[in-house]
Amino acid sequence: MLWLLIGYMYLFIHRPFEVWPALGEIRLELLYALFTGAAWLMYPGKRWLPNPLNRAMLAFVLALLTCWVVSPWSDLTVGLMDKYLKQLFFYLLLVTVVHEEKGLERVVKAFFFITTFYMVHSLWQFAHGRHHFRMGIVRLIGVDTTISDPNAFAASLVYATTLAPAAWFASTSRLWRCYLLGHGLLTAGCVALTGSRSGFVAMLLWIGLAMLRSRWRYAFIALAVVSAPFVWCALPPSLQNRFETIINPDVGPRNAQESAEGRVQGFYLGIKLLEENPLTGCGPGAWRPATGKKIESHNLYGQVMGELGLLGVITFGALVLCTWLNTRRIARVYREHPEWERGFVYHLGWCLALALFLLLVLGNFGHSLYRYNWIWFGAFSIVARYCVEQRLARAAGTVPLPAAAAAAPARGGLSWGGAGA
Repeated sequence: MLWLLIGYMYLFIHRPFEVWPALGEIRLELLYALFTGAAWLMYPGKRWLPNPLNRAMLAFVLALLTCWVVSPWSDLTVGLMDKYLKQLFFYLLLVTVVHEEKGLERVVKAFFFITTFYMVHSLWQFAHGRHHFRMGIVRLIGVDTTISDPNAFAASLVYATTLAPAAWFASTSRLWRCYLLGHGLLTAGCVALTGSRSGFVAMLLWIGLAMLRSRWRYAFIALAVVSAPFVWCALPPSLQNRFETIINPDVGPRNAQESAEGRVQGFYLGIKLLEENPLTGCGPGAWRPATGKKIESHNLYGQVMGELGLLGVITFGALVLCTWLNTRRIARVYREHPEWERGFVYHLGWCLALALFLLLVLGNFGHSLYRYNWIWFGAFSIVARYCVEQRLARAAGTVPLPAAAAAAPARGGLSWGGAGA
């Protein structure tokens, strides 16, 4: 069942039915989901993991459906609702099928392999002329169509990479860890080629926070200071000019400045839509017809207020809060048990907290409300917290310790956060 879940993850990220139209014509995703759903119904090992986030997720989905039903533009946004509800299928599979650390490790490893394949395929297409020319530069795009936009593509890669410190502890194999280093370099190169300023800032922010969390922080900071000028010089002049507009807008074209200003306008337009429809907003995905604008909000907070009203603000806030509380619970249990090894689950909790922070920060620059990362990372936090709670129960003697777990050797390595974190 775990491999079927991973297969669905591949279909959702790489989306081969959008790359090769013939697969889309046979409804590959639908057929696979039906087969996986049937297998899930017959799977004897499934069980629901109790967690407050499940109720928050249900509340948000109900709020989303309510806002969609009452929206005067609901007929225009059927496609968005269809795609969003499909994301919940992975959530359901993960929180009912994966109940132990080893299974969660495999899912995270698969997530990295799939993302790597997605990047390599996108780079291959870029080398053969598939790109966007926008803001005066050639920009790398994803190989699919759903999240192929340069900004969305860059954000997806940064969010995936936030789990790298946890993935480091998923295996002590040198081959695996060399692969992760290569994945990180590939991600940095792809983000640079997208020309996405928000993705570039998020990547630098993640690198900085990850270095500060490491026990080797001073060595990493020194390495970053020394290598930064060489990395900058390796960028083409067009990309140097593009990223320089982050701190000096005057060096870029006028449309680049207007793009940055549009993020602020999106927030205030969201407030205006909230005032017009306080309870339910204009409806999910109805931003453009409701505002008369040709572009989306480019601002998460304006999007939530404008499209979902108070129902969305409250329920989405609960979803974010419950995800954060899961990560805090993991950290607190480990603090209470300093004798426990700081392994995969411990670091995954910190990684998910950091991913949540980046999602909220990048929300100032993008309309990311319907991104799968909110749902998937929330599901990861549920399983990770469950693993910690089970370990805590075994330590208290209320749950028998499996023989395999008792015999498992401790896994050492470079600690992200140190023993006292």
